[in-house]
Amino acid sequence: MLENVKQVILVLSGKGGVGKSTVSTQLSLTLKEKGFKVGLLDIDLCGPSVPYLLNLEDQNIHQSPEGWVPVYLDKEQKLGVMSIGFLLKSRNDAVVWRGPKKTSMIKQFLEDVYWQDLDYLIIDTPPGTSDEHITVMENLRQVPQCSAILVTTPQEVAIEDVRKEITFCRKTGIPIMGIIENMSGYECPTCSECTNIFSSGGGKSLAEISKIQYLGCIPIDPRVGALAGKGLAAIKELPECTTSKVFNELANKLSESNINGS
Repeated sequence: MLENVKQVILVLSGKGGVGKSTVSTQLSLTLKEKGFKVGLLDIDLCGPSVPYLLNLEDQNIHQSPEGWVPVYLDKEQKLGVMSIGFLLKSRNDAVVWRGPKKTSMIKQFLEDVYWQDLDYLIIDTPPGTSDEHITVMENLRQVPQCSAILVTTPQEVAIEDVRKEITFCRKTGIPIMGIIENMSGYECPTCSECTNIFSSGGGKSLAEISKIQYLGCIPIDPRVGALAGKGLAAIKELPECTTSKVFNELANKLSESNINGS
């Protein structure tokens, strides 16, 4: 099912609550706005937030002769989404599964979803380096164009967990595209002044020490936060904000690597 996917991007972090799902959804929406055909796979089985962020919670998954059909955000089918959230009756339902069942579910997502032709498949992952991640890595070994984006926040505790994620990627052979520092200060929606609530620069320092590309910092912006649950792209609704500029640059880097085949 991944044979016709040009590039797979894993969004990873060693720690929860750093904004992986927000980065995954906004990156997917940005690429869609640029005319690419995108798939977004949510494999955070215990905390699937992608359906909520994209305002798709009431949608259902359908079967076809080729496999599961993704839920599409738009009529043109430029952005397809798959998540266990579509299989739950309520947002409040808990997934209480042991490792083997999680592994089986993720394998189904990777093998049985009929994505058709995609320019990008963005995979939103749970925190850590456990069963889910190992299953993904094993199933992506044959995908030539696969890389990871690591998400951190400025605090030292988040930075330390991302160090573990770097080690994990290197051990499993997944190339790291770069690091994004999320929640890097608070950007005033009125004057655009940025105040460093949690300090800043940790992600950039880690990138330099680890010899990994630094992809930019995303501040806390209430205007971007208000887009959650609406399925709207910051790059379209708030083109001048810092968040939109970071995702625009990131999307451009991805498209260049896709063209160059590296």
